[in-house]
Amino acid sequence: MAFNLKTKLWQTGALDWWGMIDGEDQYLGNREFPLPPEEGDEWLVRATGDRFKVIDGEIRKIGTGEQVPEHW
Repeated sequence: MAFNLKTKLWQTGALDWWGMIDGEDQYLGNREFPLPPEEGDEWLVRATGDRFKVIDGEIRKIGTGEQVPEHW
C-alpha cells in the first residue's frame, strides 16, 4: 500500500492498523484510522486512548487520553 507516508504501515488480518513510530510498533486503530491518511489528519485510538496526527508526511503520536469504551 502506498500512501506517500514516511511511516512504515501494515494491516493485520483482523483489519487493525499498525505502524513503526520512533522505533516501536504502535497500534493505530481499526475503524478510526483514516483511509487514505493525508497530511493534517488526526485521530484518537479508542482502545488505547492514543492520539496520532500526520505531520510532514509522517504519523506521529501527539498524546494519550482516556480510553473510550465500546457500547454494543
